[in-house]
Formats: sequence, structure tokens, C-alpha cells
Amino acid sequence: MSAAASAAGTAATRRRRVPSLARQRRWALWGAYSALGVFVFMFLVPPFYMLVTSLKTSAEISEQRTSPWLVAHPTLANYFDLISNDNFRSFFLNSAKVTICVVALSMVISVLAAFALARMRFFGSSVLATGVFLTYLIPDSLLFIPFFRIIGKLGLVNNAWAMVLIYPTLAVPFCTWIMIGYFASIPKELDEAALIDGAGWLQMLFRIFIPVAMPGIIAATIFAFTVSWGQFIYPLAYLYSSDQMVLTVGIISDLIRADVFQWGKIMAGSLMAAAPPVVIYAFLMDYYIAGLTAGATKG
Repeated sequence: MSAAASAAGTAATRRRRVPSLARQRRWALWGAYSALGVFVFMFLVPPFYMLVTSLKTSAEISEQRTSPWLVAHPTLANYFDLISNDNFRSFFLNSAKVTICVVALSMVISVLAAFALARMRFFGSSVLATGVFLTYLIPDSLLFIPFFRIIGKLGLVNNAWAMVLIYPTLAVPFCTWIMIGYFASIPKELDEAALIDGAGWLQMLFRIFIPVAMPGIIAATIFAFTVSWGQFIYPLAYLYSSDQMVLTVGIISDLIRADVFQWGKIMAGSLMAAAPPVVIYAFLMDYYIAGLTAGATKG
């Protein structure tokens, strides 16, 4: 009789726990979605405002008779004016040229350095790997004068190619750290088997590690692309003629004259400048997250 009563009590306790656990899970989901909704709202409001403003004429923006979140007479004139502008096309081409070169240079250096630090164990490799990442933490503003002296001695002041030399200093440390984590996560049996078969270090890198670590390489490439495409401080300091400016600096220098702000074109140009990174992140987000996760947990 006592066993039956105990079983009944256990069953009743389980029935009481199930609704409690379900209720806790429901509240946790509501809390998570509420926090996510707040962050989505905060991050999407500025792009939405930029889009709305880019569809307005200068007259409508200056009148301010309607809500800033509404468009009375939508127009694409701001986009067409920028696309047909020779300076804007020059800014875009300069950004593309600099970004392609920086990404290629940064990835070559990062992959080789990460492979050496992660797999070719030598004296001081761990300390050197930590030092490489710590250089990423140095603020850009502290490097203005040293970089300017170097660029000046090379005769590259007001030359877009100077950015090809400067941007890798921002991209290489973080990309190397990501690749070190990914290379360290690869089983050591692979390179041991390759060494037994007579493969050299470069053969191991190109035939084994690069194919296996492709998600990490894609993540590092996306980061290098983002750094070089969206950098603002260095181009603002070193480039001052329209034929050498990149997109981030060219938009504000060409569309702001004294106290006259062409807000419609500024917003249209900013959206077009932001489009390439958004497209790349949309298609390669899974690889980017996988690469960052491996880099943050290994090594």
C-alpha cells in the first residue's frame, strides 16, 4: 500500500514538474526573443532611415514638412546621379583595387604565418603567436605618425597604393589568430601521415591543411575584406585628391561642401558602399561563424 502511495506521489510530482519546466522554457524563449527584437530594432533603424532619406529629393529633405520616416515622392535620382558621377566611379574602383590587393596579401601572409606557428613547433612559437594577436589591439590613432613617415619616405602620400601597405597591418594579426586556431584543431595524425609518406611542409599546407581549413580561410578573408573596404581613418589622413580617394572618404569629401550637406546622395552612396560587405556576409555567414568559433576555442 505504501509502495502504491509512493508511486502515486511520484507521478503527481512529475505532473507538477512538467508544466513548471515548460513554463520556464516558455519564459526563457520569450526573454530571448524580446532581447533579440530590441537588438534587431536598434541595428535596423539606421539603415532603414538611410534608405528612406536616399529616396527623397533635396527639396523634400530641407522642407521637413512630413515625417522623416516617410517618403512623399520617392525617387532614384540620387542613385542615378552617383552612378553617373565620374568621381564616385573612381572612388569605387580605388576601393575595389585596394581591397583585392589587401585581401590577397593578407591571406598569403596569414596562412603561412599561422601554419608555421600552429604546426611547425619551434622555440618561442607560442609567445610569438600571442604577440601577433596583441598587435591587433594597438589603436589605429597611435600609428598615424610612424606610418606617415614611412609612407612619406616611400613617396606614396596621396597614393591609393599606400593603403595596400597599411591595411595588412590591421588585417594580418587577427586573420593569423583565426587561422592558428583552425590549424591547431586539425588532428596531428594528418601531418604525421604526410611526413611518413615523404611530403614536405608546403605540400602538407596546400594539399591537406588548406582544403581542410577552408571555413577558417573564408572567415579570415571576410574579415580582411571588411577591414580594407570600410577603413576610414587612414584614407582620411593620407589621401586628399579625388582621383586617389577610396569610397569611404570620397563620399563625404565630394558630397559635403562647407556647411552644405547633400543628405540624399550621402545616404545613397553609403548604402551602395555597404552593399558588397552585406552581400558577402549573407552568402558566407555560416563559414564566418565556423571560422571565428574555431579560432576562439583552439590554439
